[in-house]
Amino acid sequence: MELPPLDIHRMPGHLIRRLNQISVAQFMERISSAGLNLTPVQYAALCAIRENPGIDQASVAGLIAYDRATLGKVIDRLDARGLVLRKVSKSDRRARELFLSDDGEALLAAAHPLVEAAQPEILSGLTPEEQEELVQLMQKTIRAGNELSRAPHRELEKDAK
Repeated sequence: MELPPLDIHRMPGHLIRRLNQISVAQFMERISSAGLNLTPVQYAALCAIRENPGIDQASVAGLIAYDRATLGKVIDRLDARGLVLRKVSKSDRRARELFLSDDGEALLAAAHPLVEAAQPEILSGLTPEEQEELVQLMQKTIRAGNELSRAPHRELEKDAK
């Protein structure tokens, strides 16, 4: 059986992988040029913790749609670098609440403008209107396929904060 021509450059999965490569390259270029040491996942985790002080590790994983076990290693590295603080929960002595340390706040404050500035470059071939439309379409696609992921996005329960 002869295969028809295969054009991976029209396959959404391949295109998304390439766009991810471009996004990570832009992130790392800006962050390393500024002399900062941070990965995209660490940045996302720090953002989630900053916006939800006292959050538990599993909830951070859900908010940033990252595998719990792998995120545990990310949090361990952030803790070892003194960027996050783990405190015993007052309501459940077995649980640990996460907070940004002063160094974590400072790193996030330095990184955030760089990350924001990189966003238009990631979609530089598009007009601002097309960029907004693509973001909305990606959000719609992600919502539709969220449960197909091994690490689905999970919102915090209102009283869990």
